[in-house]
Amino acid sequence: MTMIGVQNLSIRIEGRPILRDVSLRAGNGEFIGLIGPNGSGKSTLLRAMARLLPPSSGGLWIAGKPLKDYSYKELARAVGYVPQDTSVDFDFSVRDIVLMGRYPYMSRFGAETRHDREIVRQAMLKTATLHLADRVVTSLSGGQRQMVLIAKALAQEPQVLLLDEPISALDLRYQLHVLELMRNLARQGRTVIAALHDLNLAARFCHRLVLLANGEVNGSGTPEEVLTPETIERAYDVRAIVRIDPWFGSPCLTAISGNVDSSGQKERSTINQHLQER
Repeated sequence: MTMIGVQNLSIRIEGRPILRDVSLRAGNGEFIGLIGPNGSGKSTLLRAMARLLPPSSGGLWIAGKPLKDYSYKELARAVGYVPQDTSVDFDFSVRDIVLMGRYPYMSRFGAETRHDREIVRQAMLKTATLHLADRVVTSLSGGQRQMVLIAKALAQEPQVLLLDEPISALDLRYQLHVLELMRNLARQGRTVIAALHDLNLAARFCHRLVLLANGEVNGSGTPEEVLTPETIERAYDVRAIVRIDPWFGSPCLTAISGNVDSSGQKERSTINQHLQER
């Protein structure tokens, strides 16, 4: 079943085109990585799918229903969004921040239930933030705040999870933790779409990749289909060697140079020869 659909989506901001005729489909159980250089439109696309930016043209659907037809509570139950900006201006505790994810399920003047508190506890367990529950969120590091916002999104129990650079502030251990968590959520039937800069990790964990460049889709498919030397050069203006990781079986990239000259060609030839000898 298609959980989220984007059809010929275009967005202009202050008269400048940011996205042009972008289309994609994501089904239950899929983990899709949005990749592309800075300024390619990844964050804009995620914000549009979270109904934080209005489209200039085109359409968006969640579970076959137009995004514009969802009420606030319906949308919050269907879609969880984790922004790239993790700044928080108020001195709430971590537990209170994560509990905000349960508001779509509460009545206007109702208090949280035991069930709500258990879901919050489980969300903090999954994100390794339970030990921070009583800490003031403004006292945390950027990486810790990132994990707390992911926990808040999990507490919403959404069918679709949208994440904008969810591992950008994390060390390697927690990068792997978050990506493994997202893949496990997809295995449980959720739809996960994340903007990612690390192409090797995206290739390892995502089922499909959507490559954006200059606001347009430049490639879409499995990591093997999208991450080719040709598409990398076209989108990133970088020469790259692509090989299959012998441990994980996913594409693995080695960037060579952004400038093509005689020395760069020689460097690429030397590295290719080295890889063939291995």
